[in-house]
Amino acid sequence: MYSDCGDNAWRSEEIGISLAFSSCIGTLPAMATLILADGTQFHGQSFGALTDSDGEVVFNTGMVGYPESMTDPSYRGQILVFTYPLIGNYGVPSEEKNAWGFSKNFESEAIHVRGIIVAQASEDYSHFAAVSSLGKWMEHHGIPGITGVDTRALTKKLRETGVMLGRIVSNALTPSPSSDGRGEIEDPNKKNLVAEVSCTEPITYEPEGGIWEATIVAFDCGMKRNILRSFLKRGIRVHRVPWNYDLQKSQLPYDGVFISNGPGDPKACVETIAQIRWSIQQGIPTFGICLGNQLMALAVGGDTYKLKYGHRGANQPCLLHPLAPSSTGGGGTPRESGRCIITSQNHGFAVDERKLPSGWHVWFTNANDGTVEGITHESGKFCAVQFHPEATPGPEDANYLFDEFIALMRKEKKN
Repeated sequence: MYSDCGDNAWRSEEIGISLAFSSCIGTLPAMATLILADGTQFHGQSFGALTDSDGEVVFNTGMVGYPESMTDPSYRGQILVFTYPLIGNYGVPSEEKNAWGFSKNFESEAIHVRGIIVAQASEDYSHFAAVSSLGKWMEHHGIPGITGVDTRALTKKLRETGVMLGRIVSNALTPSPSSDGRGEIEDPNKKNLVAEVSCTEPITYEPEGGIWEATIVAFDCGMKRNILRSFLKRGIRVHRVPWNYDLQKSQLPYDGVFISNGPGDPKACVETIAQIRWSIQQGIPTFGICLGNQLMALAVGGDTYKLKYGHRGANQPCLLHPLAPSSTGGGGTPRESGRCIITSQNHGFAVDERKLPSGWHVWFTNANDGTVEGITHESGKFCAVQFHPEATPGPEDANYLFDEFIALMRKEKKN
């Protein structure tokens, strides 16, 4: 229920019916409120953990993939609104780990969202791999949620005004939440979120069979686990290193450098930016995903900016702009190929096309708003994309980019 929107009065009736039904069977659900920084309130029923939580309120347009999204470190510090009307109907898989010691089914070993907002949360679930309902899983990890919210009205507000801070208030804990909640809402963006989700020391993963054709140093800025899986299943050894790892003093052998996804403002990762700059200056093949795209742009003298409401979902169309070979056979200029791929995305910042230095070109653009979705250097040795070629959740249109990066490392090794 949206307290300031008369068009959504039906939601009040819906919640009233739900409460009446619950009373008949002897269970009265606790109510909860989402309070936005501007004082707007959205009311619903509490599920998951009965607790209060602050965060940046953002929305995701994916139909499926809630377990992967909630465990994606890029959502660190955020309250996630799912626009799809029914969430939880296929439950949650087990938290078992794979042979390498990291999560088999999730994108990390923890839930990183501060809470979720849904139109309808299903406690009933059906899936061969499910071991728990969404609500029970959230309760176990101390994550609050609100169901029965008019997520269409909430999403429209965020789209029109931009993402903003918010607070989930359990009415059982705070019977009459005021317009501003319990004082100033905590801003997660004031923290170094990448430092919170990165590994703290180097970890090496070898492909099954102990044989590999190339080795990468992967800067873990909040790396999704399917990125690790994507490299390992292609026969690549991975040295996963902290976000502030000193590559210049490294004793690890490697053929390429990878920069992962992660949360927050890219300009906070000063140490990572310096290492990427050094890697490029040395001519080492370098590839980035999501935050890695922004960090690469900053490392070469470009700039980034915050989007109004970001791109979060598994249905973002991107146009390819490959380099057209010049008449001399070197360098080139970007051109639109006409090829469109559907991508999975989760980011609130973007690269400023106008600030790209000489020799760097736009590789992909978002078909919806024209923002930069990838950059590449005319040498072909350095590139990055804003979307997630590893998917999980989402389409696999772009997973060939892993193969292209591996082919580049193979070529450089021969040279």
